[in-house]
Amino acid sequence: MDEIRVVARFAAESAEVVLPVFEDARPDDFRPRAAVDAAWAFARGAARSNVQRVTAVDAHRAAKDTSVAAAQHAALAAGDAAAAAYLHPLAQATQVGHILGAAAHAARVSELRGGGDPDVGAASIRLARDRAVPTLVEVLRRYPVAPAGRGRVAQLMQALDASLRR
Repeated sequence: MDEIRVVARFAAESAEVVLPVFEDARPDDFRPRAAVDAAWAFARGAARSNVQRVTAVDAHRAAKDTSVAAAQHAALAAGDAAAAAYLHPLAQATQVGHILGAAAHAARVSELRGGGDPDVGAASIRLARDRAVPTLVEVLRRYPVAPAGRGRVAQLMQALDASLRR
């Protein structure tokens, strides 16, 4: 459970940085904020509960309720942060999203805010890599590499995954 808390902390840190992007676009929608708060609560020692599951789903729904792409990814990062509490021990590539999904969406937010410049996304990935503690990397290495995908978030997740495994 301590290792999963490390994963949740990493995800919460990633999502919290970009949460204002969603809040600026949808100031009356608190669902992503609740998800980040739930992730932090778990990371700081609260019991893993249905709160993380419910707020994760709610934050993902909030992403669908905005047409601003950067705000969508910020909400998805928040949802992924709450969902990180439910990392499964099964060695499946899809579980890598619980570990790195929030950071990949946060990098996409940065990229979109930077005019779509891939160098901005790469810089965000480097910052995430630098924040990763050894325990997070150890947990990540128990899983197969991030699944292949065509979307930009999948590419960012693959880049982060590869940099952490080196």
